[in-house]
Amino acid sequence: MSLEEKERIIIPDENGEEHLFEVLFTFDVDETKQSYIALVPAEQQDDEEVEVYAFRYEEKDNDDNDLSLLPIESDEEWDIVEEMLHTLAEEQDIE
Repeated sequence: MSLEEKERIIIPDENGEEHLFEVLFTFDVDETKQSYIALVPAEQQDDEEVEVYAFRYEEKDNDDNDLSLLPIESDEEWDIVEEMLHTLAEEQDIE
């Protein structure tokens, strides 16, 4: 299954507890040459206000098409990602 076909992903926390997330959108940033994913906790998907999580991601080269989610570390990278999230949210009428 490719990333575009996935609507939900499971992410374990530091305690190994699994959490279900809805994929809002993915995007590539030419400046960083990286791919990013915006997620919202599945239990919040219908709430008026949701907490959006953003990660840098890399697709693993295996038959499962797994993703590696990586933290966004630099302030410059966060600024680019936040600007893109804001733009995409406006286009999709998500706040």
